[in-house]
Amino acid sequence: MKHKALLICLFFLTGFFFISDPVLAAWTQPKGHAYNQLTFGHYVTKKKFTTLMFDSSGEIIGWGDDVNRVQQPKFTSTKITYYGEYGIIDSLTVFITIPWDWQKSDDTIRYSGERGPSGVGDIGLGLRYNLVQNLFGSGVLMSLQGEVKIPEAYEYGSPLEDLSLGDGQYDATLALLFGRGLGKGYAWLNAGYKFRFENNQFDPINFRPSDQIKVIVGGGYAVTSWLSIRGLIDWAKSVGNASVSQELIIENGICCNGRARHQDHVLIRDTLGLEPSSLAAGIDLAFNIKPQIQAVLTYNRDLNGFKPFESRDWSLGETYSLALVYMY
Repeated sequence: MKHKALLICLFFLTGFFFISDPVLAAWTQPKGHAYNQLTFGHYVTKKKFTTLMFDSSGEIIGWGDDVNRVQQPKFTSTKITYYGEYGIIDSLTVFITIPWDWQKSDDTIRYSGERGPSGVGDIGLGLRYNLVQNLFGSGVLMSLQGEVKIPEAYEYGSPLEDLSLGDGQYDATLALLFGRGLGKGYAWLNAGYKFRFENNQFDPINFRPSDQIKVIVGGGYAVTSWLSIRGLIDWAKSVGNASVSQELIIENGICCNGRARHQDHVLIRDTLGLEPSSLAAGIDLAFNIKPQIQAVLTYNRDLNGFKPFESRDWSLGETYSLALVYMY
């Protein structure tokens, strides 16, 4: 069972490692205009932040408030992701994210002889509506955004034995977005709440990830007519309402002094990683090839952080990506 815990935590602890700047911007597309981005990205992780405690042999003996950095089997994800926006009217934009993912896990290679799954992962579909162009005369734009994560494009495997291309359940995020131009640059803020629904694909072996509070801040600056530098900080904190069914605890077979509560924590924090908090930062360089075409180089990294802005029960990884953008 120990290898299963190492195996299954990989996806849940690395759910959102490709941060796309356009998704987070507060501005809407003018009516009939579109933004298209094709991104090639590579993510790798060998460590994770955990609140579980282990003995000298690596067995779980409890959990606490302190965060430890521990080794985990190497996991990589190589993605080609399409992201698009379209202006329905000047104040309303629809957007979609479609990833094609190739995963590789040292754990799956070791125990099942397989690299990992590949195919279309979780699809994101959302709307962004501009509420105010000039908030209280401050020059700040405010928008309302809603997004749904759709897990219907892949086959979801057993949560205790298989890696999957997504976490198998729907999520919905509602956020307020703020943006302001600053001379040759701009700044924006995304503050939202992610509702995470129950996964009952293997009923009665059910589980529900914790909802999350999400705050992302970023901005950009035009260094020259052909080069811009942009960055962001992404923070997400679980609210602690994750749950697992008793049948899942029994199926998992983890028993520490016969305490079901301990089993529950092992499932949530290690095996399934349903209560993660994360802090990440990203920087990119955008090159204007033509007025309608850009090339963007990006680097993102998970960070330790500090209380209450720290990564907990989350992987320590980094992402390198190259994107091509076409706007009309």
